[in-house]
This record gives sequence, C-alpha cells and structure tokens, in this order.
Amino acid sequence: MQLSATVTCGLLLIASNVFMTFAWYAHLKNLAATPWWIAALASWGIALFEYLLQVPANRIGFTEMSLPQLKIMQEAITLVVFVPFAVLYMKQPVKLDYLWASLCIMGAVYFVFRG
Repeated sequence: MQLSATVTCGLLLIASNVFMTFAWYAHLKNLAATPWWIAALASWGIALFEYLLQVPANRIGFTEMSLPQLKIMQEAITLVVFVPFAVLYMKQPVKLDYLWASLCIMGAVYFVFRG
C-alpha cells in the first residue's frame, strides 16, 4: 500500500513538529539552570532531526499541494503537537483559548484547501 504524497507529507510533518517543539521549548523545563548557549546548542542538535524530516516532507507535499496549503497544514499540525506538549510535558493548564485558536486554524485549513 502506497501512501499519497499528502499523507506522507503530513506524517513527516507530525514527526518533524515533535522535534521542533522539543527544540524550541523543552529547554525551558530541562535546561533552565544552564547558560542559554548550552540550551541553544542542545536545541540545534534536536532541530537537525526536525529539518531531516521537514525538508523532505515539504518537497513531497509540494508535488500535490500549493505552497499556502503546505504552510497552513504545517500550522495546523504545529497546534495539534504543541497543545498536548504544553499540557502533558510542560504541565501548563488547559485553557479555552486553545479551542478558539484551534478553530481559527481549522478555518484557515478549510479556506486554503477548499475547491
């Protein structure tokens, strides 16, 4: 069974976003007592894996989707990955604002992918 380029792109972007989210935010919890440059080096190391997934994802996705569709898909996936990360890993409180933000992003997905 071969996955479509859109599905393959989406799966790669989900994995990429997991790395991106940890690269951008996990140091706030795990490396808070270390100098910023150590956190930056650790984040760069994690971000390498993000780019190893994100670049092929966009190349594959661009065979079936437009550039705006790729970007909005990326933003929607970012929100889907970030909210559980914030709540479960960073222990942030659940807020109704997450729902409103999600609805706005889903609206963007609708408009960029319709027709």
